[in-house]
Amino acid sequence: MSNAFEIKNLNIYYNGLHAVKNVSIDIPHTLITAIIGASGCGKSSFLRAMNRMNDLIPNSRRTGEILFHGVDIHQPMMSEVTLRRRIGMVFQKPNPFPFSIFDNVAYGLRIQGMRDKATLDQRVEESLRRAALWPEVKDRLKQSAFALSGGQQQRLCIARTLAVDPEVLLLDEPCASLDPTGTARIEELLQKLEKEITIIIVTHNMQQAKRLSDTVGFFHLGELVEFGRTEEMFEHPRIQLTRDYIMGHFG
Repeated sequence: MSNAFEIKNLNIYYNGLHAVKNVSIDIPHTLITAIIGASGCGKSSFLRAMNRMNDLIPNSRRTGEILFHGVDIHQPMMSEVTLRRRIGMVFQKPNPFPFSIFDNVAYGLRIQGMRDKATLDQRVEESLRRAALWPEVKDRLKQSAFALSGGQQQRLCIARTLAVDPEVLLLDEPCASLDPTGTARIEELLQKLEKEITIIIVTHNMQQAKRLSDTVGFFHLGELVEFGRTEEMFEHPRIQLTRDYIMGHFG
């Protein structure tokens, strides 16, 4: 099994706070990896490190290496814009732009210089289909994205990310603000996308991690306590702290 990421001795600091502590992990290619742990354990900081979103936070600092398909993402020749196109991110709260549904999905394509209307139309439709949203919006593409429900807005954000053909999709609690129906649709979508791209999802929901992921990593107080195949982690965790968290004894 090949790896999308090889992370070596990663440390992340904010204003002296040691948020991620000496984490080393290999994340497999084209599988779903879930990152679990209590609030404040470093999950989101770890996720943001993989496409250098932490670089946008004042007074943040990193040590260690993050290799993406064997290439150091912090090398001087690595463009942050290119990196974030290849490694897309979807946040906890849906964040559609104040544009139409169509223009939201087309945004990244236009930034890349795509102007041909027929090509844009095709790519927008393809992206909305991949995000399982096309049947619901195909007749109202000119409407504001804010007219969509929360679950639809989140799928629109996924479609916007997919439009530029990322190799990796990072998701930070993407279902936290959704109802059970919206959550089920996002999970079904991610399971379909898994065949095409690498997915890494941060979640507080133990059942979601168990349903959705192939591998899972458990973080506690900034440290990676345990990482392995999902079934093994949930049925036979090696570390007592992992067992206690999965059993709901804390968090």
